[in-house]
Amino acid sequence: MDLRKLKTLIDLVSESGISELEVNEGEDRVRIVNAGSQAPAGQVFYANPAPAQNTQAAPATALAAAAPVAEAAPEETGFVARSPMVGTFYRAANPESPDFVKIGDTVKVGQTLCIIEAMKLLNEIESEKDGVIKQILCENGQGVEFDQPLFIIA
Repeated sequence: MDLRKLKTLIDLVSESGISELEVNEGEDRVRIVNAGSQAPAGQVFYANPAPAQNTQAAPATALAAAAPVAEAAPEETGFVARSPMVGTFYRAANPESPDFVKIGDTVKVGQTLCIIEAMKLLNEIESEKDGVIKQILCENGQGVEFDQPLFIIA
């Protein structure tokens, strides 16, 4: 299972207040238990653990590499459209469709900006302000956190 998916699931468990989540994906099975602490992650149990070399070095390296990217500050000024949930950011309805918006597009209140997939549900994120898309702050397929900046609209 992809490390980003695991991190997203862990964040969903810790933010939602549920005590336990079990996910089956093909032959992989992951069970996340929230111990009730304020720590951002619960315990993760693997039914089909990966080889030892992958479980020891790769997750720590990947998490350390991903942290600085999430802290990047927006360069443009204007209204910041933020993620209302944890999930996966998509710029289009499907890979063959054109993006909902591009830099320089004029948007109206209620116009779809992107889709965030959370727990196999596709959630359309709509513009809260009229304006022009000045910056798109996420890559297609990237995991996003709650309240993470997605777009700058001026």
